Amino acid sequence: MSAEPRHAAAPADLTLSPEVAEALDAGAPVVALESTLLAHGLPRPDNRAAADEVEAAVRAGGAVPATIAVLDGVPHVGLTPAQVDRVCEDPDLAKLGVRDLPVASALRLSGATTVSSTALLAAAAGIGVFATGGLGGVHRQSAETFDESADLTALSRTSLAVVCAGVKSILDVPATLERMESLSITVVGYRTTTFPGFYVADSGSSLDWSVDSPEQAAAVLAARRDLTPGAVVVANPLPADEQLDPDLHDRVIAGALAAAEDAGVRGKAVTPFVLDHLHRASEGATLAVNVRLVLRNAELAGRIAAALAGAAR
Repeated sequence: MSAEPRHAAAPADLTLSPEVAEALDAGAPVVALESTLLAHGLPRPDNRAAADEVEAAVRAGGAVPATIAVLDGVPHVGLTPAQVDRVCEDPDLAKLGVRDLPVASALRLSGATTVSSTALLAAAAGIGVFATGGLGGVHRQSAETFDESADLTALSRTSLAVVCAGVKSILDVPATLERMESLSITVVGYRTTTFPGFYVADSGSSLDWSVDSPEQAAAVLAARRDLTPGAVVVANPLPADEQLDPDLHDRVIAGALAAAEDAGVRGKAVTPFVLDHLHRASEGATLAVNVRLVLRNAELAGRIAAALAGAAR
């Protein structure tokens, strides 16, 4: 067990970095970051540079970054540079959703946290804002496979704001939005009523609500907390001039999904397989867009966290 200080409100088995613990104790803004993006979403060595860039973007937004991972069975909220190195370099690092956390804890295993487990651990630590790239959701052909990300159920129970660029492009977006409605997850567009499509600005689906500022997003989260547990998803689209070319997007997504089907890839292995295929098929274009959208989400999350902290004072 690490000797690093813990926040008073955190569970006994949760380790906070000194910077994160100090910020939470002071009521300063903190933004949670997942580690699956680093371990399984981006290729090496690009993932290590991206880790620093994403944390810097959170700081540019006015908040302290708290990258989350499980190391030797202990959930860490806020990582040292050496711990980030470990997450980025280990090719065998497990991918841990909420259901996997008890196994990792009991057997003292290490793993990168997904959206669902990051949200759970962030909320347990007292962090109210989380930045990621894209959420998981309902997969295509789900009527036959019943393949739906645990992200959705976790967010229906977890009170925090999640800034994202929509859901991953490989998913069934309309079905995912229907599930979020059924689960009473609040979804707002950031300065748009068009739900973003991850690599592209427009998924083809619309939203009922939007917010125009970080302060409005923070106010929606505060109101949600007063009513009932559950997340507020802040969908932040890329500007049209920064998105992946839509024709290229459609072509490489179709090719990636076909490759996964041909290879018999199923379950949680689908996303890293498809992302790797997209990177190669697009000659690196999807990687550049992926990093760009995560950076934009991280900075916006920092601004929302700052607004939330300011309103609480």
